[in-house]
Amino acid sequence: MNHRLVCRITGILLLLVAAAMAACGVFARLDPVAGDEPAMRALFQSALLSAVVGSLLVLAGGVARLGQRIPRREAVVIVGLGWLLSSAFGGLPYLLCAPGMNAAGAFFESASGFTTTGASVMSDIEAWPRGILLWRSVTQWLGGIGILVLFVAVLSYLGVGSKSLFQNESSFRGGESGNARIQDTALSILKIYLTLSALCAMGLRAMGLSWFNAVCHTMTVVSTGGFSTHNNSVGYYSSWSNGWLIEVWLVVFMFLCSLNFLLYVVLLRKNWKRLASEEDARWLLGICLVFTLLIAGGRAISSDAEFLSSLRGTLFTVVAVVSTTGFATVDYEPWPGWARMILVLLMLIGGCAGSTSGGLKLGRMLVFLKSARHEIVRAFRPNVVFSLKVNGNTLDSDARARTVFFIAMYLMIIVLSTFVMSVLEAGANVSLETCASAVLASVSNIGPGLDAVGPMDNFGHLTPASQVFLGWLMLLGRLELFALLVLFFPSAWRRF
Repeated sequence: MNHRLVCRITGILLLLVAAAMAACGVFARLDPVAGDEPAMRALFQSALLSAVVGSLLVLAGGVARLGQRIPRREAVVIVGLGWLLSSAFGGLPYLLCAPGMNAAGAFFESASGFTTTGASVMSDIEAWPRGILLWRSVTQWLGGIGILVLFVAVLSYLGVGSKSLFQNESSFRGGESGNARIQDTALSILKIYLTLSALCAMGLRAMGLSWFNAVCHTMTVVSTGGFSTHNNSVGYYSSWSNGWLIEVWLVVFMFLCSLNFLLYVVLLRKNWKRLASEEDARWLLGICLVFTLLIAGGRAISSDAEFLSSLRGTLFTVVAVVSTTGFATVDYEPWPGWARMILVLLMLIGGCAGSTSGGLKLGRMLVFLKSARHEIVRAFRPNVVFSLKVNGNTLDSDARARTVFFIAMYLMIIVLSTFVMSVLEAGANVSLETCASAVLASVSNIGPGLDAVGPMDNFGHLTPASQVFLGWLMLLGRLELFALLVLFFPSAWRRF
């Protein structure tokens, strides 16, 4: 293990986090709205501490020019430690600024930001200074693009081969980059991310949001994170005369950012044939439309609600859930049980691989369903040779086995974590539904769950131990299990 390499790169990563904190501190200093002085002090103090630790790590790694290649072993450790350190230091502003949080709550809020989960322990979001709310949105924006994928673009100018980092940052795994230089692919993704962010912000500003709220909500919608600057989330704007237009605009960007960003890269390279073989996007669109109409129609019939009003709330909720954004305009807790079970299923599935969404990912579900179909047919026709394709790519038996193993492990972690949560909350009279949905919402990076952690509630009433545990589950889900779990098996990265 090249410890100097690990120290050097994680140190630079902390310096990037410190720079983002300092930028939010500058905003708090210049903010014309009164009451941002405590945020300014907290952000600058946090940035200074992060910069000091980052600089020490860089010095420990040595000042010599790094090699042209980061080995896979070191890359896995850098990815895991990078997200853990970012979440730990990212929680400092919440500790240092009033109304303040304890250490567990600060780690939870920071991890929820960087992993774009959107769960919160803030009971009164509007009581916090605007500088802290901006930092809260920035963490999701950085987490959405992947602080380590963004880092690839920086490393390319430092002479560091960063392909291993790119491949181990879960949101952007895949083979769509082909033989192109991985740095070029990372830069293309960054440009697309910035373009979507700019378009979304300008649209929200044109619809009447202040620049502050437009930028904050843009950062959290393109990252499919779901943090809002209001206690009622996007529901704050539902009563506006153009509230429906704001919701539609956000639905469009939640959907766009749930698609594979590497698909955008391929299309920019004018490979239009790729659209014909794109299954994930078609399935995602179909799922959103079918389940929106099903739930909206069922709610209208069962409660005598006006269909268009039901359709509006249902469309926003379904897209927010399947994209794992977590924004809310309505409370889905009073919905029929079958409708809430559909939402749980959508939480589990998530968006497309290569997007900023969480969940199992739609591509894995397609592989699983097609593999199941083939095995059923094979039982009656054992001599038939099948070719399994997803998004135009042929998958071998090893790829299918890895997918099935991942899904099994994902579900096992949810079950075991629900048991752990039940133990941690044993004396707090928390229901099993709350524990299970809190775990699912954390591992799948969704945000709100059901019951006491529903869309109109928060996680602040949970014990500190539960908050730390759920924060760790957010990181586990964001890194798709292995990049974080491997840190607990030193033999894996010491020998190989």
